[in-house]
Amino acid sequence: MKFILAKKIEMSQIFDDVGKIHPVTWLEAGPIFVTQPKTKEKDGYIAVQIGFGSKKDKRAKKPQKKLGNYRYFREARDVSDLNVGDKITVETFKEGEKVNISGITKGKGFQGVVKRHGFKGGRRTHGQKHSEREPGSIGAVWPQRVLKGKRMAGRMGGDRITVKNLKVIKIIPDRNMMAVEGAVPGNRGTLLEVRG
Repeated sequence: MKFILAKKIEMSQIFDDVGKIHPVTWLEAGPIFVTQPKTKEKDGYIAVQIGFGSKKDKRAKKPQKKLGNYRYFREARDVSDLNVGDKITVETFKEGEKVNISGITKGKGFQGVVKRHGFKGGRRTHGQKHSEREPGSIGAVWPQRVLKGKRMAGRMGGDRITVKNLKVIKIIPDRNMMAVEGAVPGNRGTLLEVRG
């Protein structure tokens, strides 16, 4: 399984050879380094821990300094053919390949039902006054409570999602840059997991 960590840079657009335009998201992908193997005997599952990015020495904890002064640590499951110190670069992926990208979405704070769930809202006329964006009835005579899972106003965003089958449009190995077609979750600077 191909795997790399990336940072979202910005959205842009690219023209291909025939002049067709593609909306893309630029990612700074890798390099990542294997810091620790996880084995079935010791940890109960097979994986490798990887490190990405760097931070100041004074901000790193002592155990992390032994692994390497990385900003992010993540695990890739069911990968056992890598050793400590192995380097994975953006060249692992090829142009035209499909990838799945996971990340944390933008937080939107406390939102109402129209924005959060796509409710239509109330009528604009016939005696209605302030109910244009209200949820309407939320309960019943029985069981005299609001049922679990009822779609209501609340905190929106900040969820981990995966966008599947995004096409790799361009790779620039010397700058560790990758352009994928379409949008990916998160703000600029969001940490993303790219899987092939």
